[in-house]
Amino acid sequence: MAGGRETLIAGALVGVGLAAAGLFIGSGLGRVREPAAGVTVRGVAERDVEADLATWTLVTQAAGTDLAEVQARADRDAETLKAFLAAQGFAPAEIAARGAGVNQWYDGQRGVMNITIRQRFQARTTDVARMERAFAAQADIIRAGVALDGDGGQLTYSFTKLNDIKPEMIAEATKAAREAADQFAADSGAKVGGIRTATQGLFTITGRDGDPGPGTDTPNQKVRVVTTVEFRLED
Repeated sequence: MAGGRETLIAGALVGVGLAAAGLFIGSGLGRVREPAAGVTVRGVAERDVEADLATWTLVTQAAGTDLAEVQARADRDAETLKAFLAAQGFAPAEIAARGAGVNQWYDGQRGVMNITIRQRFQARTTDVARMERAFAAQADIIRAGVALDGDGGQLTYSFTKLNDIKPEMIAEATKAAREAADQFAADSGAKVGGIRTATQGLFTITGRDGDPGPGTDTPNQKVRVVTTVEFRLED
């Protein structure tokens, strides 16, 4: 009988031990699964830049009732336009024809066919100052008898060196996010740990002086990027 009681007592002790071990293991798992405290902040980096590429799209239109005459006028318009750009310092490689279109409609009252030939040209240069001088002098093209469609076409400015400044701007935005996290942690009595997740926003280019739109209307531009970073918080 004594041996049986000893066996029962030993079994009970083993069961209590296993139960306690299970309790400790369960408690440990609970601590592992509990997410660490964190803070999500945004960092912004901005940089003023100057456009390094200017593109001017010009559209001419010649109209009349005789196709041969209208075509001859369109050819003269093209030569006049190219001569103007050459006089402004543009090389032939910086001037390109971008297609032409013909529109015809019959005027029943007059009994004639109205014909309009529209031609599209593009001047492109990295000399932004030269482009601005040419654009300001576009009235000379009109004085030479060339009808420009759409008030002389569209002039756009581009900043092409974005990849050169991306790494530095991302680092600046991340640093700004870290500073914001440090302030948050200081206010809450915690310390900022490592980065848990980070998301880089899109780089945007706008006018430097608050001009609306994507910034292509001015050579004075501003590049901006926003990063979203989640940091661990430590006691």
